[in-house]
Amino acid sequence: MGFNRPMKYFVCLLHVLLLFFPILTYSQDKDFVLVLDAGHGGKDPGAVGRISKEKDITLSVTRMLGELVQKNMKNVKVVYTRKTDVFVPLEQRAVIANNNHADLFISIHVNAAKNKTAYGAETYTLGLAKTQANLDVAMAENAVILLEDDYQTKYLGFDPNSIDSYIMFEFMMDAYLDNSITFATHVQNQLVGSAKRFDRGVRQAGFWVLHRSACSSVLIELGFISNYNEELYLASTNGQREMAQAIYSAFVKYKNSHDKKLGYVNNDAIHDATQQSGSSSASVDQPVVVEATTTLVLEEDDDIITVEQKPVFKLQITASTKELSPTNVNFKGLKELSCYREGGYYKYTVGASSKYEDIDKLRVELKKRFPDAFIVAFLGDKKISVNEARKIAK
Repeated sequence: MGFNRPMKYFVCLLHVLLLFFPILTYSQDKDFVLVLDAGHGGKDPGAVGRISKEKDITLSVTRMLGELVQKNMKNVKVVYTRKTDVFVPLEQRAVIANNNHADLFISIHVNAAKNKTAYGAETYTLGLAKTQANLDVAMAENAVILLEDDYQTKYLGFDPNSIDSYIMFEFMMDAYLDNSITFATHVQNQLVGSAKRFDRGVRQAGFWVLHRSACSSVLIELGFISNYNEELYLASTNGQREMAQAIYSAFVKYKNSHDKKLGYVNNDAIHDATQQSGSSSASVDQPVVVEATTTLVLEEDDDIITVEQKPVFKLQITASTKELSPTNVNFKGLKELSCYREGGYYKYTVGASSKYEDIDKLRVELKKRFPDAFIVAFLGDKKISVNEARKIAK
């Protein structure tokens, strides 16, 4: 005889109590313990793109992040769930965090979607998925337990592909939720402000690894490997460094606030945030605290989740090592003037259209005034090749 729905709720609540009983009490180490979890690994590649695999991107970013913390923050103990390309069961990742009495657990992942134009970064805390899109992400990440032997016994009947299994998260009272949301917001602000990722917000969903970790915890989706343009960034050494730096900067801010609440100041990682945020050549070893406004997305429509954006073409007219005033005589009479930073230069563009032909016409019109002007293309905040932009625009 099958369970009726009230009985399913009761069984799920019982599962929660059984899962949390072993970890209700633990002692706090003297040092702040940061557990870094590189998603997937070994026989589990995670999401796969054209040129890269999720397991490799997450491991690289995680190791870069850990090195930054270890180099600059002496009173932080860094623990890795994996440092090589090995398979680590989902439950074991939480066990590592709990056995080390973690203060913060960061799980790093890469997203994928059927819609190949979806892009951007999002950070999750534990909670009940309030949209199908959030549930899909949680199901995809939780599905790794299917690779484990006897997973039904080990995970007390939890089925990552069954919506009913996620009822358990509705009953959870997460004592760490406020701090988790605070840190997740810092992460999003940095990924958007310093790494220039598109902001998909702070979200909540039922991730098993966050559910089992007895500490503040977040799961970061760095971007979409299914979007080729974003995959190029995710797979690049420079992109990985920028993302690791962004998460590190978020951690510095969170840790300083944590220390302040305990009544002492951490001198290992205090920097002049104002000066750093104004410098494009800041060392990767230094936290660049960028104040941005991200969105806490607890309920949203699917059409907001799936971001579709066409490339934008612009005409680059000049570049300068120094920032020029919009009232500069060279800009007189120009419309839709904008500027972007690249390679230590301020680069100025005019016009903005999703149609290449519009900007090519503008190039001809301004040829006498700006004979060296040429067309550039952007997808969101990311500059891409004009040829690639024209392919996407078709």
